[in-house]
Amino acid sequence: DVFEQPQHVGHKKIEFHITTDIPAVLQINSEKEEKNGKRVYLYATTEEINNTGFGRIFPAPSSNDKMETEEEDDEIPSEFISRRDLEKNRLSREEMEKFSVFKNYEPGDPNCRIYVKNLAKQVQEKDLKFIFGRYVDFQSEVERNMFDIRLMKEGRMKGQAFIGLPNEKAAAKALKEANGYVLFEKPMVVQFARSARPKQDANDGKRKK
Repeated sequence: DVFEQPQHVGHKKIEFHITTDIPAVLQINSEKEEKNGKRVYLYATTEEINNTGFGRIFPAPSSNDKMETEEEDDEIPSEFISRRDLEKNRLSREEMEKFSVFKNYEPGDPNCRIYVKNLAKQVQEKDLKFIFGRYVDFQSEVERNMFDIRLMKEGRMKGQAFIGLPNEKAAAKALKEANGYVLFEKPMVVQFARSARPKQDANDGKRKK
């Protein structure tokens, strides 16, 4: 008898709560069923669930962004570095400011050739090809021929490299994404290579005079 009485009271309380909530939900669903059918009924229930907080578990926009980056990486052969790895091992602007090699940094005038400095001793041409090869379409014979790596290993130019890319657009993308990338614990400084042609022309002009 002692256990039965609270059970009856509890049932009455629960029944009152259910009877007050259900009609409101049924009215909403029945109206939407008449207008748009069962699909909207399901939508109404998901709205109710979202109001309780369940909808926040599934962030749709971020999943779309991930899909986009995966698609871009899929287009690039696996023998070259992925965009994720580039971003993961690249210094932020704030971190770059702490390094003296980035003081007074200027990208230079855009062209299809880039200049890389502050390279570690261990760096080899294959390492640079692994990074900058992602900006070349190796199925194209023209782009293959234009891709050129000159790594300086001796003398005053040691730790520097010149890389020829197919076009100015590819060089600009390479500069943007690879500048500050940490290779063998040293951040690369990537700039557009300077052209010596204007100076030569000026000298030629002086000689003629």
